Amino acid sequence: MQHCRNCGYALWPSVTVASAALKAWKEADPEHRMLARPYDRELPGEEQPQLADYDARAHELGIHVSPRSNYPFVICLGLGVAAFAAVPLPLVARIVFGAIGAAIFLFGVFGWVVLEDTRYFPVETTDGSEHH
Repeated sequence: MQHCRNCGYALWPSVTVASAALKAWKEADPEHRMLARPYDRELPGEEQPQLADYDARAHELGIHVSPRSNYPFVICLGLGVAAFAAVPLPLVARIVFGAIGAAIFLFGVFGWVVLEDTRYFPVETTDGSEHH
């Protein structure tokens, strides 16, 4: 193989130099002689990277990881829509943008604080039972 398969750049000055380099490599490292075959695209013995469970690792280290939620995006959307109330538009449009933005914002806060917080972190009573 005279040229790289990815970029086409010449790997060796000539085919004879490439052949001599391969023979020298095989003689110098007989343990790996049969592992690499011509035209293999993947090197033998490479393993896939291990997947990490970051939530379990954080729990082992004593780090609190908040549960995933989409409500912060809803809160930002509500603030963005409400920000249009500051744009110099007719008074009715400013009131409409402000009201819609406030409604979206309050929905996001209610969903994040009340709905998801009580689902993920139930309150324990004195008798040991849990309720939301």
